[in-house]
Amino acid sequence: MKKTHLILSLVLLLVAASSCDKDFDQLNINPTAATSLNPVFLFNNAMVSTSFPGSTLVFEEPIVQQMFSPNSGVLAGGNFNIDNRGPAGPNAQLWQAYYQNVVRYLVAVIDQTKADPKRSNLYNMARIWKAYVFQVLTDSYGDIPYSQAGLGYIGSNILPKYDTQQSIYDDLIKELTEATAALDATKPTEAGEITYGGDIPKWKKAGNSILLRVGMRLSKVNPALAQSTVQKAVSGGVMQGNADNLLIRNDGGNYRNPVGNTLNSTEAANYYLTKYFVDYLKTNADPRLMAIAVRYVGATSGSGQTAAAATRDPAKQLGMPLGFDNGTIPAQAKKDGLASFYDYSQLDRTRLGRFDAPTFLVTYAQTQLLLAEAAQRTWTTGDPATFYNAGITAHMQQLGLVDAGSAIAPADITTYRNANPYTAAKALEQINTQYWVASFLNGPEAFANFRRSGFPALAPNPYPGKEIKGLFINRLSYPDSEIAVNTANRQEAVTRQGADNLDTRVYWDKQ
Repeated sequence: MKKTHLILSLVLLLVAASSCDKDFDQLNINPTAATSLNPVFLFNNAMVSTSFPGSTLVFEEPIVQQMFSPNSGVLAGGNFNIDNRGPAGPNAQLWQAYYQNVVRYLVAVIDQTKADPKRSNLYNMARIWKAYVFQVLTDSYGDIPYSQAGLGYIGSNILPKYDTQQSIYDDLIKELTEATAALDATKPTEAGEITYGGDIPKWKKAGNSILLRVGMRLSKVNPALAQSTVQKAVSGGVMQGNADNLLIRNDGGNYRNPVGNTLNSTEAANYYLTKYFVDYLKTNADPRLMAIAVRYVGATSGSGQTAAAATRDPAKQLGMPLGFDNGTIPAQAKKDGLASFYDYSQLDRTRLGRFDAPTFLVTYAQTQLLLAEAAQRTWTTGDPATFYNAGITAHMQQLGLVDAGSAIAPADITTYRNANPYTAAKALEQINTQYWVASFLNGPEAFANFRRSGFPALAPNPYPGKEIKGLFINRLSYPDSEIAVNTANRQEAVTRQGADNLDTRVYWDKQ
């Protein structure tokens, strides 16, 4: 009986094979597998990956003197004015995160949608986001791969040339102007994108607000182009409220805020608010100090930073002074009347520093403050004081949107504004110092605007072991991987731009 079944089975197999050999090429294809990926998913991946890496705590935050670590080694860099290089050094993390992920995805989205009229909105959204990303990269490093970047998978170009920052800025203006104008709410709006859910008016306001930022960055190097770019942005329509903020909504799970992740894990007890930042907020009775800071009174170690020891009382906050390392800060803490350096004020990791705290890229508050400066320069119409007050109000309200525990009462906002009125004689300092506060936790932007404007008027970090020749770090150095792999193109950029160190200024950063 078994023999009969075996023979019958063989016969059926032969019959099946003879009747289906014309489809043999389909046998190894999974019928449920996706044959192509919707480019909006690549776009979402690019946007989520744009969150600033934790390395901004090593360079940008201490350069602008908002947060500081006294610990050396991997945390050196802006904390001690040292070029902290290496295969995965802090100087390289922004470069690697953006080029290896964000740029690659955006170039793929643009390539897949540029000839598809049904995806024109997605195409132009990706162009806007790409312009934002490249402004961050070029502001951080100077001349960078731009026109040939991200083409490794499409054009097999794995050694892209470096474009000049001037040419990059010219193209950013073109891209933002064209892409923003081309957005069309009568066409498919890409509801699946995670930033604005396909809201075309918000995308237009975001594109124009980035264009405003691009224009203002040129205020020293090319005032005429700066003015015309600002006017394009304003005429197109910029952000009108915090609901328009360009941000990344981290979920605390798969997509954690990288800065919050760093502060809640390996470096929880290593980063502190600086004395300058805390003193500035305290001196001006700024209610944002209550929203930002926590101090673990009496803590003598990281394990002593407990909820029971926490105080958020602004009067009790004490920032860590610069100029000390882990060998000298204990004596300074004792001099300041503290139990140890663990007793200095920190960013509250349970509120603005949470795993799921959003990453703000371009905000209504920043936009209003840029408009205040543009109006003060007569590059646009409007009252500088009105823009200035709106920027302060917007940032204070923004903090409460992140965490209810950081909400600032409307009466406190009014009191602060009345006590710190706009004064035309010192407008640029006032506006850009407020921009510094409003850019807290956006290290790349705070660093860029500090170099452009010269405000706030920071005293140089007095640490004696600095490597820089000047007073402040002016740019990040290129990653070591570029030295090893893209040698010739990197060297061409260095020859043109200047030494690959922290002292060389980028194109728009003129003295």
